[in-house]
Amino acid sequence: MSTGSDRSGEAATVSGPAETESEMAGAPQERGLGSRAPEFIKARRVLHVSWQVGVFVVGLAVVVAGIIMLPLPGPGWVVIFGGMAIWATEFVWAQLVLRWTKRKVTEAAQRALDPKVRRRNITLTVIGLVIVAVLLAIYVWKFGIVMPWKIKDQ
Repeated sequence: MSTGSDRSGEAATVSGPAETESEMAGAPQERGLGSRAPEFIKARRVLHVSWQVGVFVVGLAVVVAGIIMLPLPGPGWVVIFGGMAIWATEFVWAQLVLRWTKRKVTEAAQRALDPKVRRRNITLTVIGLVIVAVLLAIYVWKFGIVMPWKIKDQ
C-alpha cells in the first residue's frame, strides 16, 4: 500500500479493490485516509470546520500535556502519540505520520527480536553490569561503606 509520494504535486493514494496477498491472508486492513466525522457533520461546511477546530484543539491540548510530561514523571511519549491519534481522526497529515510511526516501531521490534541482535544486546548488558560491579567493589574496598548520614550522633 502506498501512503504517499516522493514527487511533488501527487496526492497520497490508498490501495483500491485489488488486495495484496497479505491483506487476503488475514492481515488487518488499514482504513482509508480522510475525516472520520459523522456524515451529518460532513454534510454541513460550517459544522465540519467547527468539528475540525475542536478536534485540533483537543489534540493540541493532549500533545502539549505529553510534551510537558517528557521531563516530568508521566508517560510523555504515549500521551503525545495519543494526541496524534486524536488528530488522525480528522487530518490526513496526522494519519500519514501515525502510519509512518507504526511502520518504524514494527521494524524496530522485528530487529530487536532478531536472535543475533538479542545476543549482542545481552552480551553488552552483561559486560556493562560487570564493569559497574567492579567499579563499585573498588569503591567499597577503597572507601568502605559510608552512610550519607551520621547514625552515631542520633
